[in-house]
This record gives sequence, structure tokens and C-alpha cells, in this order.
Amino acid sequence: MRQQFIPWIAHNGLHLPLLWEAITSTRIGAFAWMDVLVTPIVLMGFILLEGKRMKMNYLWLPIAGTLLVGPSLGLPLFLFLRQLHMENNILK
Repeated sequence: MRQQFIPWIAHNGLHLPLLWEAITSTRIGAFAWMDVLVTPIVLMGFILLEGKRMKMNYLWLPIAGTLLVGPSLGLPLFLFLRQLHMENNILK
């Protein structure tokens, strides 16, 4: 994705209407971008709901990871923190 996005930004600048037009110009492009937008939203909802249910701390870490890098960091980080939380509660 970066191989396409950075040159596009370098050529067009941060021209949001043009970016939106490029994103929605085809159905498959719009579908792919919808996935890019919906997945992190759903993941952050899961992190908040499951994290609060389990009374976990540091939920901001996987949310920040999701926003800064993407779900490929946010989900594994949350699952790791959840596993540590469960192990710590079992040992107590």
C-alpha cells in the first residue's frame, strides 16, 4: 500500500477531495477502503468491551497501536495483554 500511497501524496499533495474520488472510483476500491476503515473500528470496540469486561489496564496501548500501525499490531498486542492479565489473575 505504501508503494502506491506515498507517491500519490507526493504527486497530488494532501488533496482530500481528489483522494476520496480516487478511493471511490471503483466498487472494488471502495470495498477495500471500507475494509481498511471498518476493521480498526470493530477492533477498538472489541478491545474496549473485552478489556473492560475483564477489568484490564493499559487498554490505550493496543488502541494506540491500532491507530498508529493498524490492526496487525493492535490485535496481537491486545491478545498478549489479555493473556498476561488472565495468567496474573490465576496466580493470585
